[in-house]
Amino acid sequence: MSDKKQKKPQKLKARLARGFPDRSPADIRATDLMMAKIRKVYERFGFEPVETPFVEYTDALGKFLPDQDRPNEGVFSFQDDDDQWLSLRYDLTAPLARHVAENFNDIQLPYRTYRAGWVFRNEKPGPGRFRQFMQFDADIVGAPGVQADAEMCMMMADTMEALGIARGDYVIRVNNRKVLDGVMEAIGVANDPARKLSVLRALDKFDKFGVNGVELLLGSGRWDGGKEGEGDFTPGANLTAEAIEELVNMFLAPAIDSDIQNLVGVPDEQAELLEQIVSGHGNDESTIDSSVTLTTLAKSRFNANSTFKQGLLELIQIAAYVSKAGYGPDRIKIDPSVVRGLEYYTGPVFEAELLFDVTNEKGQTVQFGSVGGGGRYDGLVSRFMGQPVPATGFSIGVSRLMTALKNLGKISGEAASGPILVTVMDRDRLGDYAKMAQELRAALNPLGVDGQPTGPTVPVELFQGNPKDFPKQLRYADRRGAPIAIIQGGNEKAEGKLIVKDLIEGKRIAETITDNAEWREAKAGEHLVDEADLVLTVERILAEQASDAQDV
Repeated sequence: MSDKKQKKPQKLKARLARGFPDRSPADIRATDLMMAKIRKVYERFGFEPVETPFVEYTDALGKFLPDQDRPNEGVFSFQDDDDQWLSLRYDLTAPLARHVAENFNDIQLPYRTYRAGWVFRNEKPGPGRFRQFMQFDADIVGAPGVQADAEMCMMMADTMEALGIARGDYVIRVNNRKVLDGVMEAIGVANDPARKLSVLRALDKFDKFGVNGVELLLGSGRWDGGKEGEGDFTPGANLTAEAIEELVNMFLAPAIDSDIQNLVGVPDEQAELLEQIVSGHGNDESTIDSSVTLTTLAKSRFNANSTFKQGLLELIQIAAYVSKAGYGPDRIKIDPSVVRGLEYYTGPVFEAELLFDVTNEKGQTVQFGSVGGGGRYDGLVSRFMGQPVPATGFSIGVSRLMTALKNLGKISGEAASGPILVTVMDRDRLGDYAKMAQELRAALNPLGVDGQPTGPTVPVELFQGNPKDFPKQLRYADRRGAPIAIIQGGNEKAEGKLIVKDLIEGKRIAETITDNAEWREAKAGEHLVDEADLVLTVERILAEQASDAQDV
């Protein structure tokens, strides 16, 4: 035998992979409650569910891959036994495009569908940035008109309000990629992907860096510290001073100008639509933001560009459509600063933004910001079809929206109460205790004629730990937030009795008693009842607890 000590095998270290969060019962409940409300809004607009798998062929993700030459960058990918590249889905839109193309002959167009599920991004995780997160999407495939985009914005607004987010605490901002593309053409960067991306990224930073910061990013570049050599340097797009001034003025749309008849290059019928928007809102300047912005866009020098002009006309149509349907600029607002980062957008783009203040990780007071967005992507399905297939949709970031609702106090994932606990006094009578638990489950959770629960679930749990230490069972019940404990020892069984212990009442009484003898005499919250009266007694105590909770 060797003199050397035998090394103990190392224990496997329990550790969570970075960017892949665990979810608590409260988080899961809150998510389910929130998504049920969203689902009702979608179905009210005629949308139906569909589900696609987590894994797709990598080439089906197409242009959505950050780098097609490196299929594992940005997405989690692997090869199957046929050497085909497969990837965990990066979003829910590209898989929908594949699903539509593959089932095109069996799908009724326009196809209105919603999907909820996990998506995966092989990116560096950070605060609030995960590699696995949930999205909730809605899409219309086969509808070419911008009225479909307008309806998406209306549904987003309805969703915010169904979740209890008040008007004034949210806005749906709308822009058009054709407006952006027209600008790129006019300033000569449309055929330079790197500079075009720099411009778009700069225009997306007004809320973060302000006008001066955006001007630097459009020009020579920006130092994070504010001065040369301080912090990291972000190279700029190197636009001319004239182009920078035009871009900033247009994207901020600062001037109130209702001189509709002087719109440059806008056909008469579209000018009339714009005039209706203004006149329909009277003279209240706070309600004509969309018209002001549209007027400013129409007078921009970029309106000489045909792509820009087409995008502007579509924005006018959307503004008129939502206005007629009763959605004013306080809910749906034309905003040229909306820049969606995905390359596959081809027309209107939109974002749902929350306007209330929160404190960020640096202790700064900021607006909560975007919780979802989307747009028109007419080319994504067409990649599989060889024919035009228009489509539009939006995606909600589930975790981010749930965080917002918690900030507003609109949702909680905490259970109404813990389970009713059936305790175990005698090991040889486990079957009796199981029968009690099952009797309570059936009586407290009745099903309707459709087989579905008729009310909220009342959980009932049979203690499964070591029954030797009875006080430990009651401590367990307390930690679980149990409202009631059922107790039956040998003496109670012999008399056909059992004890229903009101743990909430017992805790209240305990707070008023300091003497042990008095405590034993009080037997706080205990009700000795016939076995046949178990259900009635439990129902009565639950009703009393609910009434007391409302009075508090």
